[in-house]
Amino acid sequence: MSALTPEQIEFFFQNGYISIGKLLEDEHIEILRREYDREFAAARKNNRFRNLAISNTDDLSEKNDAPTQMLQIMQMCERNLHYRELIYYDPILDIAEALIGPNIQLFHDQALFKPAHNGDAVFWHQDNGYWQCMPANLVSCWLTLDDADVENGAMHVIPGSHLRPFTHERSSQTDALFDIEDQVEISKAKIVELPAGGVMFHHCQTLHHTPPNHTDRQRRAFAIHFMIPGTKRHNTGEYMPVSFGRPMLRMHI
Repeated sequence: MSALTPEQIEFFFQNGYISIGKLLEDEHIEILRREYDREFAAARKNNRFRNLAISNTDDLSEKNDAPTQMLQIMQMCERNLHYRELIYYDPILDIAEALIGPNIQLFHDQALFKPAHNGDAVFWHQDNGYWQCMPANLVSCWLTLDDADVENGAMHVIPGSHLRPFTHERSSQTDALFDIEDQVEISKAKIVELPAGGVMFHHCQTLHHTPPNHTDRQRRAFAIHFMIPGTKRHNTGEYMPVSFGRPMLRMHI
């Protein structure tokens, strides 16, 4: 039996996203929060993170002391056993299977942290604007470890925008991010608020962004990006090989 109803699957393919709601148990959320905080504390000391709110730099003090913070750790699954287990979490993979089929490979994962008070935005973009994968049919699971609402950085999406690619340009604020707000009909945006432990899935061409967090609450999120085996890099035509960093998560023969 599919993890999604036919109506949910139809909604995803028409709109490019689907909100699932709370999927993780409270005890699991607490473990993931603890490990998330531990990994970010370590990353801030050993310079193994990016601050997407500023242009690319290897200067640790500049990243840590910047007045705005949009912090990213790539491949948490290669740093932490609990996040390695999470990418194999059956309730998440069941939803991914309903959307892309039974053979599921990890593209990558990332932790995206907006601290309280000075958490910065992620600007409007399509994920595949960065990735340049083909076929462009990857899906992402965006998972919240805190309540995510309009005030502290909930996901905003443009329904139906996954049906065509957009031209992406670097932000004038930071060369770490694209910003294509001038191409976005913001009046059509939908806000996907989620409780802690909640998930939403979106297509790799769905326009989305998350606003700044100026509240006294942090917003910890984790994204898992799924692809089908045989996905290629558009610029080279090379296949994404199966590896420790890009494992097969589920396969039906």
